Amino acid sequence: MTWKPYYRGDGEQRQTPLEAPPPWRTFPRVSQHEQYQPPPGLVDAVNAALHLRRPLLVTGPAGSGKSTVIEQVAHELGLGQVLRWHITSRSTLAEALYRYDALGRIHAQNLGTSTRHRIGARDRRGRDDIAPFLQLGPLGTALLPTEPPRALLIDEIDKSDLDLPSDLLEVLERGEYEIPELVRYRRPAVAVRQWESRETHVIERGFVRCTQFPFIVLTSNGERDFPPAFLRRCIRYTMPQLTAAMLGDIVRAHLGRAEDEGAHALIEEFADRVGRGDHLAVDQLLNAVSLLTGDQAPYGEQRDDLRALLLRELARD
Repeated sequence: MTWKPYYRGDGEQRQTPLEAPPPWRTFPRVSQHEQYQPPPGLVDAVNAALHLRRPLLVTGPAGSGKSTVIEQVAHELGLGQVLRWHITSRSTLAEALYRYDALGRIHAQNLGTSTRHRIGARDRRGRDDIAPFLQLGPLGTALLPTEPPRALLIDEIDKSDLDLPSDLLEVLERGEYEIPELVRYRRPAVAVRQWESRETHVIERGFVRCTQFPFIVLTSNGERDFPPAFLRRCIRYTMPQLTAAMLGDIVRAHLGRAEDEGAHALIEEFADRVGRGDHLAVDQLLNAVSLLTGDQAPYGEQRDDLRALLLRELARD
């Protein structure tokens, strides 16, 4: 991507095509499995988690590459598309296992009765059908009996409600769960849609049990502690402090510009600031190298202003 004044602030309309975006801002999103550079010790931690069928808890600052490792593992081992569960303070175990639209089902039943049509809530024989109103969540889909196992990212687990890690314990230990609405349902087998997919899986008598425990990566920014009972069920890895050499490998993998004089200066500045305790993310460095190096890069005061804008400390306003 080259630097161009797309927007000039004069209110005049122009036909100005945008340059291609950097690789990590291409949509639909492209996996970064080829570019990812695992830090020392992470490969061993991943293999330990795979061998022992335990979740991998990766702790480190925002933007340090914690969530990207699962894309590389899923690609190398042929585990299919990565399932993702992004945690917020409102996240619950129930919604991660399955979603049931009870109100939608009631509405469809009432509408079908009033119009005498079999729409949505009724099967081919005109009987009540629960399947359209059920969908497995990311964790529920990962625990389906599949070969090979699925890969699941549970992102920012430290943002969760205090009880969620404890709520996860039994599921992570036993690899099974129940859907009460199907346990009580008149039909013993129901085809339920999987997470982020049109594919369905037939669930018998409301019970799901994995045959291969999924490869689960949980990420944490280190903003809270977890109960010992949760930690002992995980393989734990802490991201090391980034060095100039590690950052150079990352920039080289993404942009191939680590040997450029301007890129080298940015990498050294970034590593020095991180070493002094500044909160910075690796994608900030990639943004800076992408925009501020190369033949068409800005220079002088404008370059200095843009560098300050792109490498602004995350813990300050």
